[in-house]
Amino acid sequence: MRRSDRLFQIIQILRRATRHPITAHELAEELETSVRTVYRDIADLMAQRVPIRGEAGMGYVLESGYDMPPLMLTSEEIEAALLGAQWVANQGDAALAGAAKDLISKIGAVIPEEMQTVILEPITMAPGWSNKKSDNIDMKQLRFAIRNRHKLKLDYRDEHDNPSSRVIWPIAVAYFETVRLIVAWCEKREDFRHFRTDRIKEWELQDDLFPGPLARLRNEWWEQQKCEQAP
Repeated sequence: MRRSDRLFQIIQILRRATRHPITAHELAEELETSVRTVYRDIADLMAQRVPIRGEAGMGYVLESGYDMPPLMLTSEEIEAALLGAQWVANQGDAALAGAAKDLISKIGAVIPEEMQTVILEPITMAPGWSNKKSDNIDMKQLRFAIRNRHKLKLDYRDEHDNPSSRVIWPIAVAYFETVRLIVAWCEKREDFRHFRTDRIKEWELQDDLFPGPLARLRNEWWEQQKCEQAP
């Protein structure tokens, strides 16, 4: 790996590590180089005024708010972004699908000519599913409700076609091959529940807000999922 690429990768690794310092040993393992080289690279980055804090044996963190000028994407990074965008374009709702197609166009507009074949002649693909279920809720409004912590009122039918009326606190949307699931706290059941968007009969965005933060509710839901799936 070229030294310039290695310096860039160090910054990228530190960017990912938002919860704990990364040691020189961890950096060396991921970069497949020596700890001594990492120490030298960290010192060089600090000399270039990259806001890295830490010391040998304790680990390093990149201060928040640091931004780099635009840098070249590798072919693998372009392929990863393209594959993800293809999947969303095929499986996402109309708004997300349009955004994914715009993303592909923007990536194609900024990469150099010698890398255009990655976009024009992709070697990876994400085929769509012909039996994808229709969403019976405005997915753009649903994402708005999640981001802004609005409650939703649903008239819903379960897998046995039994009707029910619920007020839910939507916290996430899971996109699968043929269906979308709303992850939510259900006021009626006083527990987390999953609701398929194709089984919603009526819905209404409520003015009432549910208590946050979203991260806490998602963590509680995830911990419950892990307990239920444990052997």
